[in-house]
Amino acid sequence: YFQDLLNKSEKALYDAFPSLYGELYTQNVKVFKDLYSELRRYYRSSNINLEEALNEFWTRLLERLFKLLNPQYHITDEYLDCMVKHAEQHKPFGEVPRELKLKATRAFIAARSYAQGFLVGSDVVRKVSQVSLSQECTRAIMKLMYCPHCRGMASVRPCNNYCLNVVKGCLANQADLSTEWKYLMDSLMGVADRIDGPYNVDTVIGTIHMRIAEAISNLQENKDSITSKVFQGCGNPKINTKGSSSEDKKRRGKVTLEAKSSAQALEMLVLDAKGNLTALKTYWITLPSSLCSKKVMASSVSDDKCWNGMTKGSYLPEVMGDGLANQINNPEVEVDITKPDMTIRQQIMQLKIMTNRLGNANIGNDVDFQDTSE
Repeated sequence: YFQDLLNKSEKALYDAFPSLYGELYTQNVKVFKDLYSELRRYYRSSNINLEEALNEFWTRLLERLFKLLNPQYHITDEYLDCMVKHAEQHKPFGEVPRELKLKATRAFIAARSYAQGFLVGSDVVRKVSQVSLSQECTRAIMKLMYCPHCRGMASVRPCNNYCLNVVKGCLANQADLSTEWKYLMDSLMGVADRIDGPYNVDTVIGTIHMRIAEAISNLQENKDSITSKVFQGCGNPKINTKGSSSEDKKRRGKVTLEAKSSAQALEMLVLDAKGNLTALKTYWITLPSSLCSKKVMASSVSDDKCWNGMTKGSYLPEVMGDGLANQINNPEVEVDITKPDMTIRQQIMQLKIMTNRLGNANIGNDVDFQDTSE
């Protein structure tokens, strides 16, 4: 969704700027392309400093436009360096660079952190699902599901509490993900509120081209004043003996670009995501109950004519708590609580790291991620 916003903004720029600015745009296409390329790389979590990328864009654009708006002068690279230093203090693009830096930085930090949070969550589920069951667990599941058939009781369903003890023993390590998993879901919902609220991601990312147009118009309108101040600070450049027609380069006027808001789409997207996140909060804790009811098809809790592991009847042992430490007296699965699964412990740490990053993103602080572009 966020990359789609960026794509639409870039397309709008390419569609409108040639007729609006003529050579001011056509001779500087690469400057604009490079900006959108850097924004995409940042979103994909490349090692890009967003503020530096935006500063570089405005500097390059100012250098190019200053030369095009003053074709009668021969302007060297050394002169441009001096020009940038003197011009920037006079805000040639108005307040647009400062405002865009502030808003875009917050918006992109939130958007990419949000996307990364979901990637980490799905990666945790993928890696945890690949953890092999212990031999003790495999035997317990076989006894739970297939021994009734051997005893001529194929129609008798496993007792619900019996099933819960088996699954809680088998998924003891997985249940320990629950606390950090819940924190991750809460953090994602917090960032989602920022995306659809104060950071106004939809408007900021979707209207970058409009802010650039506004900045160029500011430069055109203040061209004479800016040029005069630059000449005072850097001296008068040499006259360009080759001459140059500036008719096309001096196009100016207030720019009117249509803003196609997709705020409602973003609102629905965030609402849907928050609903899913809420449902997923208790995923690891409710997994045993879900598996017993949907996969094992265990009997109801009140059923006293179910398979209890030995015969048809009631299941008397108490149901174990959740997590590895609570399986010390599990009557159905022998669990060594002194040997936690290292793969799952690593995933718990990944959840903690991602939650911390989302916390920083929630207050507008940038965080580093590994590149996900491949």
